[in-house]
Amino acid sequence: MADAVIGEIQAAGAVLWRARAGGIETALVHRPRYDDWSFPKGKSMPGEHVLLTAVREVEEETGVRAALGRRLPSQSYPVEGQPKRVEYWAARPVSAEQFAPGDEVDDLAWLPLPAARELRSYPRDVSVLDSFTAGPADTAPVILLRHAAAVSKKAWRKAGHAGDLARPLSDLGQQQARALAQLLSTFARARVISSAAQRCLDTVTPYAEQAGVPVTLEPAFTVDSSAPAHGEAAWTETQDARRRIAEAARSRRPVIICAHRQNLAWLLAEACAAVGAPVPDGPPLQRGAFWVLQMAGQRLASAELHQAEAEPGAGPVG
Repeated sequence: MADAVIGEIQAAGAVLWRARAGGIETALVHRPRYDDWSFPKGKSMPGEHVLLTAVREVEEETGVRAALGRRLPSQSYPVEGQPKRVEYWAARPVSAEQFAPGDEVDDLAWLPLPAARELRSYPRDVSVLDSFTAGPADTAPVILLRHAAAVSKKAWRKAGHAGDLARPLSDLGQQQARALAQLLSTFARARVISSAAQRCLDTVTPYAEQAGVPVTLEPAFTVDSSAPAHGEAAWTETQDARRRIAEAARSRRPVIICAHRQNLAWLLAEACAAVGAPVPDGPPLQRGAFWVLQMAGQRLASAELHQAEAEPGAGPVG
C-alpha cells in the first residue's frame, strides 16, 4: 500500500477495456475544460477508499460500471504546484454503457490500443497504456480476507458462552463488514468461501447478499479458539486445506476466502505456490484487511493489499 504524502491530491481511475473481433479496445474520455483525451479518472472524496474512487470515477465519466482487474503502476505529477497521485487498474465493463455528455466529459471514444496511444494527450498516459499492454488484460481475483473485528474472547466467555466458533462480530466489526461489501464489489462478482467460525461468516454475509451468491463453509480453513494451546488458538495445515486453496488459485474463477490471522499467511503462500509465484511482501493482515491476487490462468498478474477503511493509496505490494 502506498504511503500518503502530506498535501498530495489522491485520485484513481482505470484503463477500461473490452474485447472485440479486431482485438482489445480501450476507452478515452474528452474533457472540454482542458481539451484533452485521457483515461477516466478523478479525485477521491474525503474519506473515500481508493477502490471506490476508481469505480465511481469510471462510471461517472463513461456511464459504465466496471470491475477492477490487474493493478497498474500509479502516476505522480504536480498540478498547479501541488503533488497528485493517481492509482490505476485494468477494468472491464460489467454493465451496459450509458454515456451522457456533460460539462466535465463531453465525449467517449472506444479505440484499438494503437489508436488510443496516438490520441491520448499526455505522455504519462502512454506509460499507463504500456503497463496495461505488457500484461494480461483478463484476470480473476483470488481475495484472501481476514474476518472483521469480533466480540472479545473475554467478553464472550464472561457472557457464559463456551464455544468460540459462535463468537460474532462486534459493533465495529459489523460496520467493517458493511464497508467490505462495497469494497469487494469493486472486483468481479465472486463465489464466497468462509471458515465455519461465525465471525468469518458474518464478515462475508453482507457481500454475499449484495452479490446474490451463497457462502460455502470450509472446515479446512476454520480456526477454533475454544481450546487454545499455550494461549494461542491452534490451527494445523492439512492436505485438504492445501488442496482446496490450490483449487481456488487455479480455478480461473473469482473467489473470496475469509479466514483467520492464524492461517492467512499460509493460505497466501499456498495460493502463490499453486501458480509458481513468489509470496508478495506485506505486513500481516489486520482485521478486515485483504489481499487481492489477480490470476491470469496459471500466473499471478498482480497482488495488492487493502484495509477496510479509507486509504490514501493502494499501490501493489511485492
